[in-house]
Amino acid sequence: MEVTRTVAGQSFAFSAAEIEQVMADDLPDPVREHYVVIAGRRFPPKQVLARVTGLDRADFTTHQARRILQRAGFVVGRRARGDAPVESRRPDWPHGGREADLLRPYRGRWVAQRDLEVLVAADDPRDVVRWLHRHDVRGAHVYRVPAGQGETDLIGPR
Repeated sequence: MEVTRTVAGQSFAFSAAEIEQVMADDLPDPVREHYVVIAGRRFPPKQVLARVTGLDRADFTTHQARRILQRAGFVVGRRARGDAPVESRRPDWPHGGREADLLRPYRGRWVAQRDLEVLVAADDPRDVVRWLHRHDVRGAHVYRVPAGQGETDLIGPR
């Protein structure tokens, strides 16, 4: 399904598949409040619309970007501070199992994590460290989420 929208006085037409292709190699910027899910990753809506259209992020609002991306078929949402997915309640696990639930989608990938929030995930640890440096993020732990039992790759806090 192709969506045609006018943004900043210019008309743009794009499909969900085209957006996914454009964003495939990008790492998400930090999500402050609003996000759009593309290929299982949460991106700030303005990052995606700016990348797809070539416009400056100041040329449109977050809500405009959310509406356009939602009409293109993507899930959009608002981040709840401190919330993490809760599927398994295990009192004997760290954070009652919430951390395990949070990390499950990132098996075998490198992540930067602060508290119960995954800041960024990538296949190469250098991409994660570059992202942290570019966004001046400190105090995050960088490690590879084990793909199976017995694996550990902890780098430690940045």
